[in-house]
Amino acid sequence: MYLCVMSKENEIELIYGRAMFLMAKPVGAMCNLRCNYCYYLEKRGLYEGSAQVMSNETLERFIKEYIAAQTTPEVLFIWHGGEPLLRSIAFYERVMELQERYAEGKHIDNCIQTNGTLINEAWCEFFREHNFLVGVSIDGTREMHDALRTTPQGGSSFKDVIRGIDLLNRYGVEWNAMATVNAANVEHPLEFYRFFRDELECRYLQFTPVVERTAPDGRLLHGTEVGGTITPHSITAKQWGEFLCTIFDEWVRHDVGHIFVQLFDATLANWMGAPVGVCTMSKYCGGAAAIEHNGDLYACDHFVFPEYRLGNIHTDSLLDMMYGAKQRAFGEAKYKSLPSKCRKCRYEFACHGECPRNRFATTSDGEQGLNYLCDGYYALFEHAHEAMDYMRMQLEKGAAPANVMNWLKTR
Repeated sequence: MYLCVMSKENEIELIYGRAMFLMAKPVGAMCNLRCNYCYYLEKRGLYEGSAQVMSNETLERFIKEYIAAQTTPEVLFIWHGGEPLLRSIAFYERVMELQERYAEGKHIDNCIQTNGTLINEAWCEFFREHNFLVGVSIDGTREMHDALRTTPQGGSSFKDVIRGIDLLNRYGVEWNAMATVNAANVEHPLEFYRFFRDELECRYLQFTPVVERTAPDGRLLHGTEVGGTITPHSITAKQWGEFLCTIFDEWVRHDVGHIFVQLFDATLANWMGAPVGVCTMSKYCGGAAAIEHNGDLYACDHFVFPEYRLGNIHTDSLLDMMYGAKQRAFGEAKYKSLPSKCRKCRYEFACHGECPRNRFATTSDGEQGLNYLCDGYYALFEHAHEAMDYMRMQLEKGAAPANVMNWLKTR
C-alpha cells in the first residue's frame, strides 16, 4: 500500500461520485525542518497572524463530513503537513475517537506523512495500536539527504530520520519511503535505489521529481503560470529520464514482486488499461484535495493558491466543494489542456501529461502546456516498453509479472 492514494478509477465520470481523498493539514505549513525545495513552507503566508493549528471544532466537522461523503465502505484519512507530528498524540487520539463516533459501519484507515525526526517510542506504540501507515520522507544516503533536508539552523536531519525508521521497524509499524529526486541525488540513481533496497530494506518506495519555479518576487509559481526561473535544486528532463531508466533496469532485472516502486507500478497499470492509484499518472485529476488547518479547501496539495480555494467547511458543504463545477473543471482541465503533441504521442496513455504543476513548457511549434519533464518520461517509456509489454501479457494470462526477470536473462 502506498501513502499517496488517489481515486481507484481513472475515468472522470467515476472519479466524481465515488471515493474522495483529502490531505488534511493539522498544523498547516508549520515544520521543524527547512528543506530547500519545500513547496509548502511558503503557505504560512496565507494565514499570517493565526496559530495555524486545527481546532477541535474544525477537526470534528471535517471528520464527520468526510466520512459521510464517502460512497465506498472504506475511508482513508491522510494526515500531511508541514510536519503533522508537531501535533500531540492527544490530538490524534481525539481523531480516533471522532472517527469511531462517525464511522457508521465504515472501515477507516489512516496514513500520515512525516519527516521522521520526531518519531519516538510513544508515537510507535500509537501507530501500531491504531494501524497507521507511516510515510517517511528521506532523500537517500546521508550526503544526498542532508544536502537539502536540513534543520532551521542548517544542520543534519539524517540521523534523526534513521532513528525514527529503526523505531518503526522495532515496533512493527508499516511504513514506506517518500523521496524527492533533486539536484543532490539525481546523478546517482543506483546509489540512491540501492540505499533504500539494501540498507533500509524498504519494500515500498515513492520518489517524485523536484521542479520548482520562482517569480521575480521570490514566490513559487503554479503550473498554469508561464515564465519564472527554475530553482537550482530542481532537475532537468534529461536527468529525470536517465535516472528513471537506470533504476528501472536494476528493478526489472532483480526486484519485480519484491520491491514496489510506485511510478513503475503506475506505469504498468496504465499499460494494462487498469485503474491507477497515483493522481499524477491518471487521465484526470481533481479527486484529491487539501484541507488546511482552518477548514479552507484547495483543489490540490500542489495548488494551494488563493485562486484554487474551493471554500471552507464551516460555510460550505464538502460534497458541494469536491463535486462542484470549479473542482470538476480543475480535474477535467488536465486532459483538455493537453497540447496536440501529447495527444498524438504513442505514450500518452502511460502518463496522461503527468501532473499539471509541471506543464509550463512550450512545444517546438509554440503550443503551451507541455510537461517540463516530457522528454524524461518519454525516455523511460521507450526504454521500458518491451518489459512492460511482457509484464502486461503475464498479467493477462494470470501469471506473475515477476516472470519478466527470467525472460530478460534469456535476451
